[in-house]
Amino acid sequence: MSVVISEPESATPQSQPPEGIIPPGVEAAPLALPGAPPPPSHEAVEAAHELTEHSAAPDRLPDAAPADTSASQSAEPGEDEEPDVPFAPPLELIDETVADEDLKFDWYILKVQVNREDSIKDALWRRVKMNGLERYFKEIVVPTEDVVEFTKTGKRRVVKRKLYPGYILVNMAVSDESWFVVRETSGIGDFTGSAGKPTPMEPRDVERILRSSKVLPEEEGAGVKTAIPFKTGDRVRVKEGYFQNFEGDVHAIDETHGRVTVMINIFGRATPVEIEHWQIEAV
Repeated sequence: MSVVISEPESATPQSQPPEGIIPPGVEAAPLALPGAPPPPSHEAVEAAHELTEHSAAPDRLPDAAPADTSASQSAEPGEDEEPDVPFAPPLELIDETVADEDLKFDWYILKVQVNREDSIKDALWRRVKMNGLERYFKEIVVPTEDVVEFTKTGKRRVVKRKLYPGYILVNMAVSDESWFVVRETSGIGDFTGSAGKPTPMEPRDVERILRSSKVLPEEEGAGVKTAIPFKTGDRVRVKEGYFQNFEGDVHAIDETHGRVTVMINIFGRATPVEIEHWQIEAV
């Protein structure tokens, strides 16, 4: 029996692995679908990866030569620099008020609480000085007059009597600031005037009140008045003197000399008799 020994075949190329099996160490290429564009190259994929890493980490930018920003900085101000503006002095040095010679001063009447005229006057001056508004105010006056009173023992004394209880006078220039400080002072009601608008006083009335209050010199011949607690038409009785126990009606009052004229019925006729005011009493 003969043995047939076949000659070894010549070297053949390395056998290919079965379809679907990828040998280790070999990167699989993406499958191409029918009609789809060809897959990107390996270099394009690497470039895309680097671009993604740079966008996610902006601090890791490639080194670049510093750009010359002097031109741009000179053209536009930076974040920490302020644009050039015209020089202006500080606000506290700017006087936005009108000049003193342009202020218009008048006398006004203020309604205040009765029996608090003097304390309210002092409180208003304090608020004016605290707010630095002295330039809007000249004078604040409580209208008074000097009168003569007699005690029960007949002793004469001179006292001040308020002309208008519940009112004070103020010489001021009306503005938003001065009006506000007046209205905000405790005890002050309002200015006298129509529809809430301050109305200045007549010059002749101001002069008469100021002379009586000793703010202006008194006129020649003006004497001190006497406080007489009676008025025309009151029924009185004479308590001492020639006509003691006589009754009558007050006909006239002389405050300068402190005398009262009383109509007394004498012998069936009404006769005017002038009597010292302290010699009579109300019936």
